[in-house]
Amino acid sequence: MAVKFRFASMADLELLRRWDEQPHVIASDPNDDWAWEEELPKNPDWREQLIAEIDGRPIGYVEIIDPAREESHYWGAVPADLRAIDIWIGEESDLNRGYGTQMMRLALARCFADPEVAAVLVDPLAGNTRAHRFYERFGFRFVERRRFGEDDCFVYRLERNDYERNTG
Repeated sequence: MAVKFRFASMADLELLRRWDEQPHVIASDPNDDWAWEEELPKNPDWREQLIAEIDGRPIGYVEIIDPAREESHYWGAVPADLRAIDIWIGEESDLNRGYGTQMMRLALARCFADPEVAAVLVDPLAGNTRAHRFYERFGFRFVERRRFGEDDCFVYRLERNDYERNTG
Protein backbone atom coordinates (compact mmCIF):
# COMPACT_ATOMS: atom_id res chain seq x y z
CA MET A 1 0.00 0.00 0.00
CA ALA A 2 1.36 3.36 -1.04
CA VAL A 3 1.36 6.43 1.15
CA LYS A 4 -0.12 9.58 -0.38
CA PHE A 5 -0.15 13.14 0.91
CA ARG A 6 -3.00 15.59 1.01
CA PHE A 7 -3.07 19.06 2.50
CA ALA A 8 -4.22 19.25 6.12
CA SER A 9 -7.33 21.32 6.82
CA MET A 10 -9.59 22.30 9.70
CA ALA A 11 -11.43 19.03 9.08
CA ASP A 12 -8.31 17.33 10.53
CA LEU A 13 -8.35 19.33 13.78
CA GLU A 14 -9.71 16.58 16.05
CA LEU A 15 -7.49 13.95 14.43
CA LEU A 16 -4.35 16.04 14.97
CA ARG A 17 -5.37 16.81 18.56
CA ARG A 18 -5.84 13.07 19.21
CA TRP A 19 -2.47 12.24 17.66
CA ASP A 20 -0.84 14.93 19.82
CA GLU A 21 -2.05 13.03 22.89
CA GLN A 22 -0.53 9.68 21.88
CA PRO A 23 2.38 8.65 24.14
CA HIS A 24 4.75 7.94 21.24
CA VAL A 25 4.05 11.39 19.73
CA ILE A 26 4.50 13.12 23.08
CA ALA A 27 7.77 11.22 23.60
CA SER A 28 9.15 12.56 20.31
CA ASP A 29 7.83 16.11 20.69
CA PRO A 30 7.03 16.80 24.35
CA ASN A 31 7.11 20.60 24.48
CA ASP A 32 5.60 21.90 21.25
CA ASP A 33 2.17 23.43 21.02
CA TRP A 34 1.21 23.16 17.38
CA ALA A 35 -1.70 25.63 17.85
CA TRP A 36 -3.72 23.68 15.31
CA GLU A 37 -6.78 25.95 15.59
CA GLU A 38 -4.67 28.93 14.53
CA GLU A 39 -2.31 27.25 12.08
CA LEU A 40 -4.55 24.95 10.04
CA PRO A 41 -6.53 27.82 8.45
CA LYS A 42 -3.31 29.58 7.42
CA ASN A 43 -1.59 28.74 4.18
CA PRO A 44 1.72 30.65 4.03
CA ASP A 45 3.86 29.94 0.98
CA TRP A 46 6.78 28.91 3.19
CA ARG A 47 4.96 25.91 4.76
CA GLU A 48 3.13 22.74 3.78
CA GLN A 49 1.03 20.88 6.36
CA LEU A 50 0.35 17.41 5.01
CA ILE A 51 -1.66 14.41 6.13
CA ALA A 52 -0.25 11.07 5.02
CA GLU A 53 -2.85 8.49 4.06
CA ILE A 54 -3.01 4.83 3.11
CA ASP A 55 -6.06 4.08 0.95
CA GLY A 56 -7.68 7.29 2.22
CA ARG A 57 -7.02 6.48 5.91
CA PRO A 58 -4.95 9.13 7.73
CA ILE A 59 -1.80 7.64 9.26
CA GLY A 60 0.56 10.55 9.88
CA TYR A 61 1.54 14.17 9.59
CA VAL A 62 4.35 15.93 7.75
CA GLU A 63 5.25 19.58 7.88
CA ILE A 64 7.73 21.03 5.41
CA ILE A 65 8.95 24.57 5.95
CA ASP A 66 11.37 27.03 4.47
CA PRO A 67 13.28 27.76 7.69
CA ALA A 68 14.66 31.07 6.40
CA ARG A 69 11.13 32.43 5.88
CA GLU A 70 9.26 30.74 8.74
CA GLU A 71 7.71 33.36 11.05
CA SER A 72 9.01 32.21 14.45
CA HIS A 73 12.62 31.90 13.22
CA TYR A 74 12.81 28.58 15.05
CA TRP A 75 15.98 27.61 13.15
CA GLY A 76 17.62 31.01 13.59
CA ALA A 77 19.52 32.68 10.76
CA VAL A 78 19.78 30.12 7.96
CA PRO A 79 20.30 30.44 4.22
CA ALA A 80 17.35 30.57 1.84
CA ASP A 81 18.15 27.27 0.14
CA LEU A 82 17.02 24.91 2.93
CA ARG A 83 13.89 23.05 3.96
CA ALA A 84 13.05 21.52 7.35
CA ILE A 85 10.77 18.56 7.99
CA ASP A 86 8.68 17.42 10.96
CA ILE A 87 7.19 13.97 10.57
CA TRP A 88 5.26 11.53 12.72
CA ILE A 89 2.94 8.56 12.63
CA GLY A 90 -0.34 9.25 14.43
CA GLU A 91 -1.41 5.92 15.89
CA GLU A 92 0.92 3.48 17.62
CA SER A 93 -0.66 0.61 15.65
CA ASP A 94 0.74 2.17 12.45
CA LEU A 95 4.34 2.21 13.71
CA ASN A 96 6.94 -0.23 12.30
CA ARG A 97 4.97 -0.89 9.13
CA GLY A 98 7.19 1.06 6.72
CA TYR A 99 4.84 4.04 6.54
CA GLY A 100 7.37 6.46 8.02
CA THR A 101 9.91 5.44 5.39
CA GLN A 102 7.38 6.03 2.61
CA MET A 103 6.37 9.36 4.14
CA MET A 104 9.99 10.51 4.38
CA ARG A 105 10.73 9.49 0.77
CA LEU A 106 7.73 11.51 -0.41
CA ALA A 107 8.65 14.50 1.77
CA LEU A 108 12.26 14.52 0.56
CA ALA A 109 11.18 14.23 -3.07
CA ARG A 110 8.88 17.19 -2.49
CA CYS A 111 11.69 19.24 -0.93
CA PHE A 112 14.28 18.47 -3.60
CA ALA A 113 11.81 18.95 -6.48
CA ASP A 114 12.69 22.63 -6.05
CA PRO A 115 16.10 22.96 -7.76
CA GLU A 116 17.02 25.82 -5.40
CA VAL A 117 16.91 23.55 -2.32
CA ALA A 118 20.45 22.55 -1.32
CA ALA A 119 19.68 20.60 1.88
CA VAL A 120 16.99 19.45 4.32
CA LEU A 121 17.14 19.76 8.12
CA VAL A 122 15.57 17.68 10.89
CA ASP A 123 15.85 18.06 14.67
CA PRO A 124 15.02 14.87 16.60
CA LEU A 125 15.40 14.86 20.37
CA ALA A 126 18.95 14.04 21.46
CA GLY A 127 17.75 10.91 23.27
CA ASN A 128 15.63 9.58 20.40
CA THR A 129 18.13 7.09 18.98
CA ARG A 130 15.47 5.37 16.83
CA ALA A 131 14.85 8.67 15.04
CA HIS A 132 18.60 9.22 14.61
CA ARG A 133 18.96 5.82 12.91
CA PHE A 134 15.87 6.50 10.79
CA TYR A 135 17.28 9.77 9.45
CA GLU A 136 20.77 8.35 8.99
CA ARG A 137 19.34 5.62 6.72
CA PHE A 138 18.24 8.41 4.37
CA GLY A 139 21.73 9.92 4.33
CA PHE A 140 21.20 12.65 6.92
CA ARG A 141 24.39 13.56 8.74
CA PHE A 142 24.70 14.81 12.30
CA VAL A 143 25.56 18.53 12.40
CA GLU A 144 25.28 19.60 16.04
CA ARG A 145 23.56 19.21 19.36
CA ARG A 146 21.31 22.21 19.94
CA ARG A 147 18.59 23.43 22.28
CA PHE A 148 15.32 24.51 20.73
CA GLY A 149 13.33 26.03 23.58
CA GLU A 150 13.08 23.30 26.22
CA ASP A 151 14.15 20.52 23.84
CA ASP A 152 17.66 19.09 23.65
CA CYS A 153 17.98 18.09 19.99
CA PHE A 154 20.36 16.75 17.41
CA VAL A 155 20.38 18.67 14.15
CA TYR A 156 20.76 16.50 11.06
CA ARG A 157 21.24 17.70 7.49
CA LEU A 158 20.76 15.92 4.16
CA GLU A 159 22.64 17.51 1.28
CA ARG A 160 21.14 17.39 -2.21
CA ASN A 161 24.10 15.44 -3.64
CA ASP A 162 23.72 12.76 -0.91
CA TYR A 163 19.99 12.57 -1.57
CA GLU A 164 20.55 12.21 -5.31
CA ARG A 165 23.25 9.59 -4.78
CA ASN A 166 20.88 7.56 -2.55
CA THR A 167 17.88 7.83 -4.87
CA GLY A 168 19.64 7.80 -8.25
